[in-house]
Amino acid sequence: MAQHFLLSPAAKTLSLAKVLRMSDDQASQSFAKLRWPDTDGEPVCPECGCLEHYNLKSRPVWKCKGCGKQFSITSGTIFHSRKLSLRDILGAIAIFVNGAKGYSALQLSRDLCCDYKAAFVLLHKLREAIGLARDEGALSGNVEVDGAYFGGYVKPANRREDRKDRRRKIHQSGKRQVVIAMRETKGRTLTGVVSNEAEGVALTRANVQAGAIVHADEAAHWDKLAAHFPIKRINHQKAYSQDGANTNAAESFFSRIRRAEIGTHHHVAGKYLAAYATEMAWREDARRTANGSQFAMIVSAAAIAPKSAAWCGYWQRKPA
Repeated sequence: MAQHFLLSPAAKTLSLAKVLRMSDDQASQSFAKLRWPDTDGEPVCPECGCLEHYNLKSRPVWKCKGCGKQFSITSGTIFHSRKLSLRDILGAIAIFVNGAKGYSALQLSRDLCCDYKAAFVLLHKLREAIGLARDEGALSGNVEVDGAYFGGYVKPANRREDRKDRRRKIHQSGKRQVVIAMRETKGRTLTGVVSNEAEGVALTRANVQAGAIVHADEAAHWDKLAAHFPIKRINHQKAYSQDGANTNAAESFFSRIRRAEIGTHHHVAGKYLAAYATEMAWREDARRTANGSQFAMIVSAAAIAPKSAAWCGYWQRKPA
């Protein structure tokens, strides 16, 4: 039997110990080289792009000679107005990368000995950076399409006669939503969150190139795709793969996000479900990429991502 990639030496090129042993200066230099690769880490004003600056001795910031604005190494990035040190942030990214099924904010807060709120926002900033950096072009070739329900929970009553059929809509909590997965064979995965699986038809038309061969299961709403794409259908009541038709890659993605929901986060729903789906799509696509390369990908994505409108000052805006 072939060795699983995660067990191979090629998968392990990142040392968490080395990241956490970095000094503050080393962490800043590493981040600066990823943020400003064209100048080999030399600061560039995020306001006007000027390369000339003054070093302020009172604080670790620079003052631009062109526009006079002061800026730090994270000004204008997704880590704008950070409180954690850069070394802790890089350590958090390394920990996040090594969580094959995701990583919870509670566990990260314990690892870094920081407040849960800080860990929660930091992880969502990483998910936002991943989403902004991913190639969102239309899918082509063989594309598998499927949907699955996530989020929401109705606790069963104690007495049998008081229990309700939790599959019925009237007994749902209102938080249950559908993640639509569109996945190229040996390629990219795109996701979308909708209220019901039938809405995945419009999502597929918008994200799959004309001429691509679409694979879907026996659900009746996928019939509408036949007017726009060559389509292959698989009846899961009879087989998982037959006559070249299957949705196994989409099911693999759902397996990963399901394990993340049940075993890691315990609750994934509401307006954040799309962010978790994007994270799991990235993890699925990068599953055979070394963790050192994954680390560089996320740090680079965070370094070029703009200040987050959703997460900068999140807890100050959120009502108690």
